[in-house]
Amino acid sequence: MSTWANLNLQDSASPLMEQLTFFHDHALLILVMITVLVSYMMVTLFFNQFTNRYLLHGQTIEIIWTILPAITLLFIAFPSLRLLYLIDEINEPMITLKSIGHQWYWSYEYSDFMNVEFDSYMIPTHELENNGFRLLDVDNRVILPMNSQIRVLVTATDVIHSWAIPALGVKIDGTPGRLNQSNFMINRPGLFFGQCSEICGANHSFMPIVIESIPMNYFMKWISNNI
Repeated sequence: MSTWANLNLQDSASPLMEQLTFFHDHALLILVMITVLVSYMMVTLFFNQFTNRYLLHGQTIEIIWTILPAITLLFIAFPSLRLLYLIDEINEPMITLKSIGHQWYWSYEYSDFMNVEFDSYMIPTHELENNGFRLLDVDNRVILPMNSQIRVLVTATDVIHSWAIPALGVKIDGTPGRLNQSNFMINRPGLFFGQCSEICGANHSFMPIVIESIPMNYFMKWISNNI
């Protein structure tokens, strides 16, 4: 069961990730159909008894096997381009989160509020509580409201990092001297884990990301306590 689970995408927690999952299934279906068709044709070629030693060309079949793959590629290209534009589209954000990558931890700033910023370090294994997640939990989680448009700005102070949350369909490089941005909306409460997805040095695998999604009224209470 665990092996099959590793072959799937994480359960989506944002509309963009739902669309990415649909596109993954759509492309996979096309690949399966092509694989079955080509396999069937190869098997029939192995076992048929018909030969024609004087056959030099067949324009009709050549036109068909040129046009059909082109049409198939269009069925993949159009949904892919639509998704690319959706991912880059920045709607009116309710909250802006700035994420700064360091060797080897993340720091966060809530740009819409005064003095709400903190560092987020991985909790060492020997300090974990019984319900903690080894190599994934952090001492300060990113608290964000659900059902709200959120803009995230990502940068770095030393080397290139990558801020990635698979369940939200977000992966942005943090480059020193440059601000990259993306947006997402979390459509359910919960904990969502990610990691730095750029090889950034010796402790690259020890700078996880944890987002805690909560209702807006609880988020406002949390912000009020931290201002």
